[in-house]
Amino acid sequence: MKILIPNTIELNLRAGDDVVVYDVNAAVPAAHRDAEVLVAWHNSAEQLADAARTLPALRLVQALASGADVVLNAGFAADVSICSGRSLHDGPVAEHALALILSAVRRLDRLQDAQHAHLWDEEFIAAQAAPATRDLYTLAGATVTIWGFGSIAARLAPLLQLLGADVHGIARSSGERSGVPVVAESDASELLGRTDVLVSLLPATAETAELFDASVFESLKPGAVFVNVGRGATVDESALIDALASGRLRSAAIDVTRTEPLPADSALWDTPNLVITPHVAGNRPVGSSALIDENVRRLLADEELLNRVR
Repeated sequence: MKILIPNTIELNLRAGDDVVVYDVNAAVPAAHRDAEVLVAWHNSAEQLADAARTLPALRLVQALASGADVVLNAGFAADVSICSGRSLHDGPVAEHALALILSAVRRLDRLQDAQHAHLWDEEFIAAQAAPATRDLYTLAGATVTIWGFGSIAARLAPLLQLLGADVHGIARSSGERSGVPVVAESDASELLGRTDVLVSLLPATAETAELFDASVFESLKPGAVFVNVGRGATVDESALIDALASGRLRSAAIDVTRTEPLPADSALWDTPNLVITPHVAGNRPVGSSALIDENVRRLLADEELLNRVR
């Protein structure tokens, strides 16, 4: 079986398969258009669309990203199975999410600004110790809501609980997941109203487009914190800017934006109380080779594929 693997990551697949490295910025060479498996990592939408048109023998596209939205939109034939990299990014994304949450809650952005200004921030020192405001600067006792409760949330939740947070989830359906109470999206308003920190792990789909809009930010507890390590398309960025400028949101931290790289003239760069990182939360899939090997084995054995999204 011929497997095309991208030149954007080092993979060590089991022996026996015909493994070919391809350039994610170029069309697949004619000599390799008989491939049955395509592994995608950091491919452009244009390159994937070209692969969808020119690889007639394709049976599986294995994305290494946790969300396969770019692959799903590329136009691969209906009989081509598409699998995501779900679970490959659980540890790195949970770790980065925790860093952003703590940064936003503890207002490390403000302290860094003070450092650059050679300022010992006495106002901050007083605020984080004062009885009326000190609860804003800690996760102990804070209600943290994770919207999009999958494997990454299951890894993140215990870390937050160890720091004393009361963790809840929002998903398509209610129930308990990994010991965390989860409410359905349709019943989320009451939970949002008492949320101190809202974390998005949502993928980009037609249903999640600009889900985080003015109405959601207004539903949150006044002075709440918003963190996005899901997809930029899920956020109405104008509404986010307004919520931060008005003080409705105390602070926010985002690893993703609608347009990436974020244009130099974007208003987000100068938005107060906002931390931006350049989509680095999950930029190192762990266990990729093992996942590819297992799905190729399952493909050959006509078994159910792991992480199949189509």
